[in-house]
Amino acid sequence: MFIVGLGTAAPPHRYSQQECWEALQVSSHFALLRPRSQAILRKVLLGDNGVETRHLCLNSLGEAFRLHPDDLHARFAKNAPALAAQAAERALDESGAARSDIDALLISTCTGYLCPGLTSYVSERLGLRADVVALDLVGQGCGAAIPNLRTAHALLASGQCRCALSICVEVCSAAFYLDDDPGVLVSACLFGDGAGAAVVSNQPYANRRRIRWLAASSALCPADRDLLRFELKGGMLRNILSLRVPEVSAQQAEAVLARTLGRAGVDRNRVATWILHAGGRDVLLELRERLKLEEKDLRWSAQTLRDFGNVSSPSVLFALEAACAGRAPTGYWWLSAFGAGFTCHGALLEVEEIASIGTEGIEHKTPENLVQPAHVI
Repeated sequence: MFIVGLGTAAPPHRYSQQECWEALQVSSHFALLRPRSQAILRKVLLGDNGVETRHLCLNSLGEAFRLHPDDLHARFAKNAPALAAQAAERALDESGAARSDIDALLISTCTGYLCPGLTSYVSERLGLRADVVALDLVGQGCGAAIPNLRTAHALLASGQCRCALSICVEVCSAAFYLDDDPGVLVSACLFGDGAGAAVVSNQPYANRRRIRWLAASSALCPADRDLLRFELKGGMLRNILSLRVPEVSAQQAEAVLARTLGRAGVDRNRVATWILHAGGRDVLLELRERLKLEEKDLRWSAQTLRDFGNVSSPSVLFALEAACAGRAPTGYWWLSAFGAGFTCHGALLEVEEIASIGTEGIEHKTPENLVQPAHVI
């Protein structure tokens, strides 16, 4: 399988952490929190948590405090299809694939629920064929991008499809919740809205950087399920986030990395570029220490966290696109994400910069044709 096109989308309204703090202070909900909770919000929003700005599906930050379940559902129903379609359009444009080429559409989300699912709305917006294989994948949290792509890989490998569209979209502002639990408070300060998409094919496309999917594996640890998950409370999604998440994430990421590289017969020191889920500053620090990485190895993940916050499942697609746009070193790339379950996923990619792929061989590609960075709808 080859990733032949990438695209991302974020809401047009971007808010700094300072603006979020100011909006919190004047909200009626802030006064209901304990002093310790108010102090946590201030520390996370105004301290060095790795996030500078977040894109949110809000015309003003005051809308964030409309916490009725109907308002939150309406926010998801309005924005999730639009974000997903926008990211998909960019991925399709980047690949050069026609809408009629798409044999399968896979969409992952965890921040809202629609029936029929998002594939119904997004396929309509994109004008995909009526016989497209449509799969709605839910409940995998921040780690969903890689199992989504693995499912696409299985469809391609089976011969049922030749080209698929893989999308992750999260409207985290539709899962906003406030109470005195530290995990809830930290979550409110970190998450942003966005979508990422990848066009995948069983053949490489011409005039593109070649990204080949080599191997992947996952780890599912139900015993740690309660460390990171959603619960439904008062008709709203409430995030449960344990202080142990950075440590467990790094442990599982190390194990999945070793297992995947071992199966592929690739030495760890041959990994040229690291694309890791930007779950938060503490997560990245723990990953850096556990995987014995340099600060520069995490620059694509840190850039995503800085500019967009934790956008949950699309996060690694934002970082992957940034690495392509930034001309990250070619060779073996490691893509890894983790989330609810507790689950961790990893994929080994082989990246080569080329001008064209065909029967006449491979030519080197010029910088002006590289993937462009994320954009805002």
